[in-house]
Amino acid sequence: MALGLALVAVIACGLSLRIFGYSLHLPFVVVKYGGSALWAAMVYVLIALLFADRRPVHIAAVAIVVAVGVEFLRLFHTPWLDEFRLTLAGALLLGRIFSLWNIAAYIVGVATAFALDMVFGTRDRSASVRASD
Repeated sequence: MALGLALVAVIACGLSLRIFGYSLHLPFVVVKYGGSALWAAMVYVLIALLFADRRPVHIAAVAIVVAVGVEFLRLFHTPWLDEFRLTLAGALLLGRIFSLWNIAAYIVGVATAFALDMVFGTRDRSASVRASD
């Protein structure tokens, strides 16, 4: 339940930042890379939801691989993929332009989600992990 609420909160924050960030006069760096960090945090939470029995460090590793993999997918072009990237869903899920700076933002986003998971979420997960070891 808590992870589901966290997922909704992270998505809401990311969309709000991208939609309202410039009208709130936030700097480009905050809007662009803050959104990327929140996207990666969303990936972390999704993986944590799917693999609740895994340790946070494993979830973080998979989240970074997925996020970086999606970033490198931006270097791959096919007509159908490029068409999808032009949609709002495609832009939000896959992005359009490859950037090493995005990878840095993803690492920050996953690290932040990992840290929050360690502080707020490990008690439940660590008990189930120890029971299965």
